[in-house]
Amino acid sequence: MYVLGIDSGTQGTKVLVVDFESGRVLGRGMAAHRSVPLLKPGESEQTPQTWIQAFDQALSFALREAKIAPSEIVAAGVSAQQHGFVALDRQGLPIRPAKLWNDTSTVKETEAIIMTLGGKKTFIEKLGISLAVGYTASKILWLKRHEPENFLKLATIHLPHNYLNFYLTGISRMEYGDASGTGLMDIRLRTWHREVAAAIDPSLEEKLPQLRHPKEPLGTMKNDIALKYGMKTVLVSSGGGDNMMAAIGTGNVSPGVCTLSLGTSGTVYSYFAQPFFDPKGEIAAFCDSTGGWLPLLCTMNVTNITEIFKALHKITNEELEEWAAQAPAGADGLVFLPFVDGERIPDLPFSSGSFFGLTRRNFEAARMARSVMEGTVLNLGYGFARMRSLGMAPTEIRATGGGARSGLWLQIVADIFKTPVVTLSEQEAAAYGAALQSIWSYYLERGRDIKIEDLAAKMVRKGDLVIQPQPKNFPVYDELQARFNSLWKTLEQEFKNHKKLLNTL
Repeated sequence: MYVLGIDSGTQGTKVLVVDFESGRVLGRGMAAHRSVPLLKPGESEQTPQTWIQAFDQALSFALREAKIAPSEIVAAGVSAQQHGFVALDRQGLPIRPAKLWNDTSTVKETEAIIMTLGGKKTFIEKLGISLAVGYTASKILWLKRHEPENFLKLATIHLPHNYLNFYLTGISRMEYGDASGTGLMDIRLRTWHREVAAAIDPSLEEKLPQLRHPKEPLGTMKNDIALKYGMKTVLVSSGGGDNMMAAIGTGNVSPGVCTLSLGTSGTVYSYFAQPFFDPKGEIAAFCDSTGGWLPLLCTMNVTNITEIFKALHKITNEELEEWAAQAPAGADGLVFLPFVDGERIPDLPFSSGSFFGLTRRNFEAARMARSVMEGTVLNLGYGFARMRSLGMAPTEIRATGGGARSGLWLQIVADIFKTPVVTLSEQEAAAYGAALQSIWSYYLERGRDIKIEDLAAKMVRKGDLVIQPQPKNFPVYDELQARFNSLWKTLEQEFKNHKKLLNTL
């Protein structure tokens, strides 16, 4: 038997064909997404039909490579980018393009919702989570304010993974994990929060799908879709957001395991059996897609920074690592603040990148390369320390993403976080996690009471690279982290002044 793991991300859709018993990936397919062009600054949109077309192409590629009988596929799981807003009419058709997670055109709507509920502190107390600009709630209010004719057509609210689930099964439901990233859910009670829904519109609550535990399967794939690819009865699991599915795909389903993704952005998250609460709202207090909680730190500047540095010097990834390896830990006191695209944590959306501490000794390529790599990790280090102070006790970090291919970068992570770092044999963590969740659902649906942590322990395999922290570097990085935190805090006043200027416009 076989299962499908589907991940619909920002750039494209990936499909894995996975062996049910061994967890081995037999086939892979990928197809790119097209974004809506010529949008206003801050807007980011895609048409849901783009996801369907990409799924069709990626599945065809994966089946061709797997060389299996599609009729032996028994289950499928869907992962997708979080926080998007898919607005459906009464016929279940998209009203307009979906606004994506990185759409930041809703700053005023975010502020309006927060103030209606009594301010940021009160909002966090009521929902257990802060409302970030990219979350779904403010996108809904944006539709009401900017496109009232489309808002009147709104009958059902979906996230991207829910829409793909709806396409596959015809069933409209949400599970706790992805729903916790909407800004509409009480993450402790795992119910829709009526007050925040009413703050957007009195009729909004009736347009939100029913919430269900992620262990409950959604339903079976529609016959016409299954037959198109030669499949028969395919159980579709609840699915979830990409971070929630990547947690499963990295075996991050029990306390102590921590997932680190070094991509364009950086994310760190870890499983909690009880609700996680950050009174400052700096750490996103999500639910996971197994029945627990998944506090998550997200920064916006990781491999985007190294890509700029490489382009500037016309060097490869290998050359970047060679340069940085020539410099000592701490780059002789050179500190890089990597906020070239602003930053989410710390909350500095209008800041910029900076080098501090330039001297004749460190004003050269190797130390600058090292400082750039260290700066991205020090940026994560602030939030990582906060997660630790709020109860996270990491025993192992499992690294994914483009940055995880660099042994030096991972050594910097291990030294700054003082935690061992390992890589994984399967790097498509979100798609693989969706496949594992579908196996779990298949077992549960047939009466076999298997635990997701036991399944993940069997299926998720570590790679060959295991990096231990080097205690000799701890004092250097402790001092560097303290300087980094002190430096970025000086930018807060600049942000406040910029915010005041915006409010006067």
